[in-house]
Amino acid sequence: MTSPLLVRPQSQGPVPIDLEPEEMGFQYLQFQVRKLAAGQSHTASTGPRELAIVALGGIFSVASPRGNWSRIGGRKTVFDGMPWALYLPLETSFTITADTDCDLALCYCRATESHPARVIRPEDARVEIRGGGNATRQINHFLGPEFPAHRLLMCEVYTPGGNWSSYPPHKHDVHRPPAEVDLEEIYYYRVSDPLGYAIQKVYTKDGRIDETLTVRAGELVLVPEGYHPVVAAHGYDVYYLNALAGSARSMAASDDPDYAWVRQTWRDPDPRLPLVK
Repeated sequence: MTSPLLVRPQSQGPVPIDLEPEEMGFQYLQFQVRKLAAGQSHTASTGPRELAIVALGGIFSVASPRGNWSRIGGRKTVFDGMPWALYLPLETSFTITADTDCDLALCYCRATESHPARVIRPEDARVEIRGGGNATRQINHFLGPEFPAHRLLMCEVYTPGGNWSSYPPHKHDVHRPPAEVDLEEIYYYRVSDPLGYAIQKVYTKDGRIDETLTVRAGELVLVPEGYHPVVAAHGYDVYYLNALAGSARSMAASDDPDYAWVRQTWRDPDPRLPLVK
């Protein structure tokens, strides 16, 4: 039986995933994956939402009343380079035109504050190598708490084959800053080879949620609450795009106290990282 937390592509066409907040059981986030052939366009409006358009692959341009931007992007796939994105504020009409074949993630978030539109380039991302040993991963922070937006938070995470990520298990489902804030979250996956996969667990201490999910490229995991560690199958590097929104613009989270001790055992990071530069 398929878990309600695992979302597989809904279509084999140009929009394999298109999820409204209510479909995910969320309050803020909306997520869409859109593929455009070179020369194709897509026109929409942010409405009462802010938006980040992330180039998973390809190069695109955008025209809007907030400004026009040419040739955003450059990597062929997520494993070929650092992130490019465009942030647009609420109530903004826009047209995306694909300069090359494009693979795009559009992450909308309900908002009431307007912030300036802005291109995010690879040099704007902050690379963090987190963890140690086979719990080392690379995090590319590109739309963090310091970014001028209302609610939306985003980053990319690369986990080498055989390594653990989002570990020790952590959660962010209670508003008690600065230690923890209440955030809904999605994990959108790509894998270095079609045969590869990740395993993600989502669980709460009281057992209301206890899911162990096998996730492949192009699939998405919903994290409404609870702890949510990930492991990449040996031999296959795993990428996931994180989008979060909630009670505060903070990434504050708390570890599962049963596993927090592992932090003290970490020494040297995995030499395979960074996977992308």
